[in-house]
Amino acid sequence: MATQEAASQAVPSFEYELLDGDPDHVRTVVASSNYPSPRIEPSKVKLRHRIGRGVFGDVWLATLHQSTKDYDEYHEVAVKMLNPVKEDHMKVVFDKLEDHFYKCQGGKSVCRLYGVSIIDEKLCIIMKFYEGSVADKMARLKDGKLSLPDVLRYGISLSQGILELHSKEVLVLNLKPSNVLLSTKDQAILGDLGIPFLLRGVPIPNTDIIQRLGTPNYMAPEQWQPEIRGPISNETDSWGFGCCVVEMLTGVPPWHGKSVDEIFHSVVRKQEKPCIPSGLPPLIENALFGCFEYDLRSRPLMTDILNVFQSSLQGVNNDWQAIGSSKVLNKSSATGHTEWFLSKDHLQVNDLVRSRKPLNSCKSDNMNIPEGRIVGLERETEKDAFVLVRVRGIHDPVRVCASTLERVSFGLAAGDWIRLKEAEKKHSPVGILHSIDRVGNVAVAFIGVETLWKGNSSQFQMAESFCVGQFVRIKASVLRPRFEWPRKKGGVWATGRIWWVLPNGCLMVKFPGILAFKEECDTYMADPAEVEAVNFSTCPGMVKKYQHLEDFHWSVRPVLVAFGLFTAMKLGIAFGKKVGRSKVKKPQGNLVYCESQHTAEGQNANNPAWIPPPVKNILFRDGVGTVAR
Repeated sequence: MATQEAASQAVPSFEYELLDGDPDHVRTVVASSNYPSPRIEPSKVKLRHRIGRGVFGDVWLATLHQSTKDYDEYHEVAVKMLNPVKEDHMKVVFDKLEDHFYKCQGGKSVCRLYGVSIIDEKLCIIMKFYEGSVADKMARLKDGKLSLPDVLRYGISLSQGILELHSKEVLVLNLKPSNVLLSTKDQAILGDLGIPFLLRGVPIPNTDIIQRLGTPNYMAPEQWQPEIRGPISNETDSWGFGCCVVEMLTGVPPWHGKSVDEIFHSVVRKQEKPCIPSGLPPLIENALFGCFEYDLRSRPLMTDILNVFQSSLQGVNNDWQAIGSSKVLNKSSATGHTEWFLSKDHLQVNDLVRSRKPLNSCKSDNMNIPEGRIVGLERETEKDAFVLVRVRGIHDPVRVCASTLERVSFGLAAGDWIRLKEAEKKHSPVGILHSIDRVGNVAVAFIGVETLWKGNSSQFQMAESFCVGQFVRIKASVLRPRFEWPRKKGGVWATGRIWWVLPNGCLMVKFPGILAFKEECDTYMADPAEVEAVNFSTCPGMVKKYQHLEDFHWSVRPVLVAFGLFTAMKLGIAFGKKVGRSKVKKPQGNLVYCESQHTAEGQNANNPAWIPPPVKNILFRDGVGTVAR
């Protein structure tokens, strides 16, 4: 197959018929490509020695021979030789590489590509060779750390390179200092052009990297299982960028010393964040905080990061040093909005708006503006912008802070739960809307889709929303749910409480009503299309309501049983005492009757020393015997 590849040469011009309105009248158009063919014959590449090894393959130093009619050229190049791909997928990946080649042409801050080839039955990407990388420069330093001005300067070039790929709908997903190359002028060049993004969905013999896209130490939570915990998006690269910056500042990669499983447990399950050095400029520190938000929607875009680094470069000096203690980021709020989330919605006059709902919430806490239209803008600063909103029923426009409003287009707003009108079996029909423009184009996240699903608002309808704290269970009509779900005794589906909602609508559910031991899984996943909300109002009868009460905590039944036993025991003791008293009182009644008879006789005998029986029992313990005398 390798010998059949054509040499790198200009693609000849070709003709095609253009349909211009009338199907009966077509016109012929001649087109040509300005780019050379990306395919390079293996014989043109001479491998010299291996200079690097990564998760997705090896990097070789090689010589590329290019010939023209007038002269021959020899270039020293770097060859990224990818890990073996199954033979039946070889053509698919090679076609992707060709398309990737055209997309990555002309970038100023990305590595130049010469072409693609197949060498020793392995797919290869031929790139320009650079003498070193940021990781190499750090290795030569005594403490392994870069100065803050260098970090900012490299960060600016790196973010520009990432933006160039994002503009062509390419994600990097493998950002790390060894993939940030340095030119002869000490300028940072993005060396990885999205190889993990290119290989997604392609079966790879190495099972260790089937379910993750990237290098573990630098991966965002959604990269580990993108079809379940995704989607991967532009904000995914923001996490990797933050990891690069932290390593350049500290000299230590994130999660250093931890195994792959330990990193997965820390990042995905425990939602821990990399440590950042204290004492950074506030703007830089705030941007890094944002890069490590667990929910990708709350992270900054690369344009935001670029603006922060450019504005901070002028005010720093070489004397900055990281303070010994590192700052650990707290967990993200399940209902809050970061400034990066709010900055993505640019309001304009005539936009239809409503009060913004808290993140992962079913209802707005305070719907001050149920629906209104913007009639004016007041932009003192981007953060403190105010808008004038005309609301039905109110004569004068209302002045509202822009951050408290969300734009509504075609009845939908970012964060809404929506359902496809025509469901597809490949993925869940219910998802979360990430963005909608003013003409109705939408980007939606679904379980089962690794990236954002692009479409039109007319394809969707509103769906039932779910939020943190709700109780849910599998619908009775669902026999085999997408994810594993526990059952109660008798085979009925258990009821759990939503602990977290992922950006694609996947519900993370815990079961407080089931006692789980440490070795058992305490968190389950659920497809929102397969579950229903459970509360006391939806539980018919006292038995069902009691069963739902047991769902709040596994100790409810033991506590109620113990309380019942304690109550029964107290009632039994009280009843026993009462019965015992009644048995003692019967002979006392006969005694009183005899005493009254004797007393009557004494009274008839004119006995002046008569004493009432109760008093006599106190004074004379012998009781009736005293009277008998």
